[in-house]
Amino acid sequence: MPQDAPDARAFFSNYIIPNPEEFASNLLKVYERGSRAFAELAERPDAKAGPYSPASEFSAATETITNLSRMWLSDPVKVSEAQTEFFTKFGALWNNVLSRMMGMQIPPLIEPGPGDNRFKDPEWTHNPFFDFCKQAYLLACEWAELQLKQTGGLEGRERHRAEFYLRQMTSALSPSNFLATNPEILRETLRTNARNLVDGVTMLADDMSRSGDLMKISQTDATAFELGRNLAMTPGKVVFQNDLLQLIQYSPTTDKVRERPIVMVPPWINKFYILDLTPQKSFIKYVVDQGFTVFVVSWVNPSIELAGKTFEDYILEGVLAAAEAARRETGIEQINILGYCVGGTALSTGLAYLADSAEDLFHSCTLLTTQVDFTLAGDLLLFTDDSQLENLEALMTERGFLDGSRMANVFNMMRPRDLIWPYIINNYMLGKKPFPFDLLFWNQDSTRMAAANHCFYLREFYNENRLAKGEMTIGGKKLAIQNIKLPVFSVAAREDHIAPAASVYRGSLMFGGPVDFVLAGSGHIAGVVNPPDKVKYQYWIKGERADTLNDWIKTARETPGSWWPYWIEWLSQKSGGWTIPRQPGQTLGVIEDAPGSYVKAR
Repeated sequence: MPQDAPDARAFFSNYIIPNPEEFASNLLKVYERGSRAFAELAERPDAKAGPYSPASEFSAATETITNLSRMWLSDPVKVSEAQTEFFTKFGALWNNVLSRMMGMQIPPLIEPGPGDNRFKDPEWTHNPFFDFCKQAYLLACEWAELQLKQTGGLEGRERHRAEFYLRQMTSALSPSNFLATNPEILRETLRTNARNLVDGVTMLADDMSRSGDLMKISQTDATAFELGRNLAMTPGKVVFQNDLLQLIQYSPTTDKVRERPIVMVPPWINKFYILDLTPQKSFIKYVVDQGFTVFVVSWVNPSIELAGKTFEDYILEGVLAAAEAARRETGIEQINILGYCVGGTALSTGLAYLADSAEDLFHSCTLLTTQVDFTLAGDLLLFTDDSQLENLEALMTERGFLDGSRMANVFNMMRPRDLIWPYIINNYMLGKKPFPFDLLFWNQDSTRMAAANHCFYLREFYNENRLAKGEMTIGGKKLAIQNIKLPVFSVAAREDHIAPAASVYRGSLMFGGPVDFVLAGSGHIAGVVNPPDKVKYQYWIKGERADTLNDWIKTARETPGSWWPYWIEWLSQKSGGWTIPRQPGQTLGVIEDAPGSYVKAR
C-alpha cells in the first residue's frame, strides 16, 4: 500500500460499536420515542397549512422547484448540455477519489465557501468517503445555481422566489444533515451506543412541549439567563407607561451629562434588551457611560385586548408619547431620538407626520438598519404577496395577534444554514444541549404582534411601499419623507438579511436634510451590537452621494472597529453643553426598576 494511502484499520477503528446489545436497545428506544414525537408533530400547527408554517413553505417550495424543473425540461438541448456538464464534473470527482485511495495527493475540485462551518470536522477532508460526499454536494449546488442563473423567462419576484426556495432545498439536502453521511454524528452514535439519539429525541419532545404556534428549536440554554440578573442589567427606572410601552430612564454614571437627552425606539417585533445585553455588549450602557441621558422604549407584548391598536397608535401613543414624556422629565424642548429596524420605520413615519413641526421637538435622528423605501427589501418581500397577507390577516383577525413564532420561523428560513440545521444536528442528532449564548436567548424571546398594527405594516410598507411613494396617510395627513429636514445618522449593515444595506441606503437618499450614512460590517444584529473593545468588524464612512450603495462604497473610507465612537462624536455635536446628572423620575416619578415588567411578559 502506498505510504499516503488511507489506513483501512484506522478508518474502521472510529466506527466500531462498543456494546452491540446496548446499541440495539437504544435504537429501539429511539424508534419508540421518536414515533410518539413525530406523531405529535404531525398534529401540531406546524404540519398544517397556514401563514408562515413549515407545511405551507414546503408546499410553496415544492411548487416553485417543480415549475423550475418544468422550465428546464422544456428545452431538451439545454438539459442534455447541462447533464453532460454535471456528469463530467462528477466523473472527475470519482477519479480523484480513486486516486486519493491509491495515495496520490489530489487537490479538491471544489471547497466550501468562506464562513461555511458545516464541514469543519477533519474527516470531511481526510476521509475519502466523506470528502466525496462533501464535494459531490457542493458541485451539485453550484450546478443547480448556475442552471437557475441561466434560466430565461424568470423576472423580478418570480426569480427571487426561485432563488430563495432553491437555497432552502440545497441547505436541507446537505450531507451534514444526515447520520450516515456526517462523520461527527456517526462517530458519536457508535461511541455512545446511540445514547445521543435517545437524548436527541427527548430534547425534541421537550422543544415541542415548550413551543407555541410553531416549533421552536432550542438555540441556547434558556435556563442560563434571566433579565435583570445577567441580561438587561443597566441600572434605571421605569418613569412612564401606557398600554403600549414602558419608558425606561437610565441612571447616570458620569459627573456631568449632555444637556440634550436621547430616546431610543427599538423594534416591537423583538424585545428592547438587544440594546442592553451583558454589560460588555450593552449599547445602552456605552451611551450612558459617554455622558448622555438615555431613555429606551420597552414595548408591550400584546394580547388580544390590543388587537385593534394600529400602526398610527404605535406612532402617536408609542413613539411620540415616549418622546413627550422624556421632554417633560428633563425639561428639554428639543431632544435627540433613535430608531432601530421597524422602530426606525415608525419613527421616520412619525417625523413625516409631524412635518414642519418636527424640528421643534427633535434636534437629530439616528436610524439603525432602518428601511423607509422597501423596493429592495430582500427575502421578506416573498412573504408579503396578496394571497399570503390575506391568510395572515384572517389568522390575526381570529386571534387578535400574530404569534411571535411565525415571524421567528420566517427569519430562521432566511438563514437556514446558520439558524436551523446546526441546531437540529447539535440537539437532535448529537444529543447535546445548546451552548448558552445571550444573543440567541434574545432571539428566541420573541413577541406577539397586534393584528391591526402588523397587517398595516406588512401591507402598506412591504406590499405597497406607500411611504416611499408618498401615498401613506397618518392622522389624515399624507406623508413625504422629503419633508424631514432633521440631521439624520443612518447605519446599514453590509450582510443584513432583514433590512438589506442597499435598501437602507436607497431610503437614506429620500430625507430632506443632511444624512451621515454609515455602512457597518456583519449583519442585522452584530452590525449594530459591536462594542469598541472588540475589533471584530469594520465600517465605511464619508462616501460621495451616489444612486446605489455599490457606487457609494467606491468612494467611502473603510475604518476598522466599531462605528459607536464615530456616532458618539456626531451625537455630541447635536447634544448641547454639559449639565448636572439627572436621576430617573425626578419629574414623572418612578414606577419600577429597569428593565420593567413589560419586557418579562411571555
